Amino acid sequence: MSATGHCTPRAVRTAERRARADYTGGVYGSMLATSVIIGAGTLGSFPRLELVLLLLLTGVVFWIAHVHAQLFGARLAQQSLDRRIVLHVCRDEWPIVKAAVPPAVAVAVSPVLGLDVPGALWLALGVAVAGQVGWSAAAARRADASWRMVAATAAVNLLLGLLIISFKLFLKH
Repeated sequence: MSATGHCTPRAVRTAERRARADYTGGVYGSMLATSVIIGAGTLGSFPRLELVLLLLLTGVVFWIAHVHAQLFGARLAQQSLDRRIVLHVCRDEWPIVKAAVPPAVAVAVSPVLGLDVPGALWLALGVAVAGQVGWSAAAARRADASWRMVAATAAVNLLLGLLIISFKLFLKH
């Protein structure tokens, strides 16, 4: 704020940057991908193509659900819908789908790495959890959080990912 009570250009840029720093969809999408992999792995061996499609299509369905909830939930009560708002919400929620891509790619390339289906599942789990940690750390950095807060959010998301993986280990035995 300036002495006159108005926001300085730098303060405006910082506020805009923080507003764009919401990577919730990426963290959520990574957790969703981890859950899909766990579910597929506990039900038996999925052929790789089915798992790739399951990851991507689940991401798309949840993206649509989040867009719908944003458009017809909180936003509808606050403002009328127009094309600009719909596109804005679609873009804001797109990280849910983006987060499913790296684990799907990991499954798709796993034969090149010499991995069997269980190996592909473990690789995809590692990629999904790494994505979850990465999305949360990126969000914290874009929001100008301290390095201590970046480390804390990364640690919490790593623990959440490991918790989901522990479900796989528990359900397998």
